[in-house]
Amino acid sequence: MPNCKSTALTPRRVKAYLDWLTERERSRSTLKKYRRDLASLQTFLAGRPLSKAALLAWKAQLSERYAPATVNSMLAAVNGYLVHARLPQLRLRPLRIQRQVFCRQDRELNKAEYLRLVQAARRRGNVRLALVLQTICSTGIRVSELQYITAQAVEQGYAEVNNKGKRRTIFLPRKLCRALQRYLAGQKKLAGPVFTTRTGQPLDRSNIWRAMKALCRAAGVGTRKVFPHNLRHLFARTYYAAQRDLVRLADLLGHASTATTRIYTMESGRIHARQIEQLGLLVT
Repeated sequence: MPNCKSTALTPRRVKAYLDWLTERERSRSTLKKYRRDLASLQTFLAGRPLSKAALLAWKAQLSERYAPATVNSMLAAVNGYLVHARLPQLRLRPLRIQRQVFCRQDRELNKAEYLRLVQAARRRGNVRLALVLQTICSTGIRVSELQYITAQAVEQGYAEVNNKGKRRTIFLPRKLCRALQRYLAGQKKLAGPVFTTRTGQPLDRSNIWRAMKALCRAAGVGTRKVFPHNLRHLFARTYYAAQRDLVRLADLLGHASTATTRIYTMESGRIHARQIEQLGLLVT
C-alpha cells in the first residue's frame, strides 16, 4: 500500500499532471477545468492524504450539489490524475445516467430565442457579441475553436480547426464572411483571430458566457438556456432537421462517434408528440 506521503495531493503534483496533459496537447479549456476540479478535491481533503474513503466522501458531496453529468466530468479529471500518480486502485466509478430520449425544453435554446439574443446584442451596440453568437451558431464550432476564425479564414471562406488531436475544415457561410469582413475593417484588423479582448487575447468561454447572460432579460430568454454550448446544440438540431445525415453532422461537429452526435440532435418531447399526432393513424 502507498504511504500517506505518496498519496498527498500537493500543488507540485497537480502541476506535474497538468504539464503532462499539456505535452499531450490537451486544450487550454480542458487544463483549466482539470485544475479547477483538482482544486475542489484539495479543498475537500484539507491536507488529508488521498484514500478510497475520502474520495468516496467527496463523490457523495458532489452528488448532492451537482447534476450527474457534472459530477462525472469532475470524477474523470481526478481519475486521470490518479492514473498519472500511479494510484489506479483509488479510481472512482462514474454515476450511472439514464439515457434521455428527449432534450429538456427548459434547457435547450430554440431558434426564436437565439434570434432574440442576437437582436438584443445589436440593440446594445455590441456588434462583436452579435457576431460571436452568429459565428458559433452558423458553423457549430466549439467556443474553444473560435480562435481559429481568423482574418485569413474569413478571406478564404473556411477555417482549419485543430482540436483534441483532430483536424477538420469548417466552412464559413458567405453571409457570415461578409459581416466579419465589415467588422474586421471597422477594427482595422488585418490578421489574427477575429474576436479578441482589449489586450489582444482570443475570447474564452468565460468572456462569452458572461456577455450572453447579460442579454437574457433584454431578450426575454431564461438564463438556464443561455450558455455558449447551446448555440452548438442549436446548429446540430437545425442541420439534422434539414439534412438527416448524422454521419456528416458528426464530421462537422468534430465528434469521433455518432453516439455523441445523437445527444445533440434530440428533439423535445413536445415536438415528438406533435409528430405522433400528425401520423394520421387514428380512425375514431
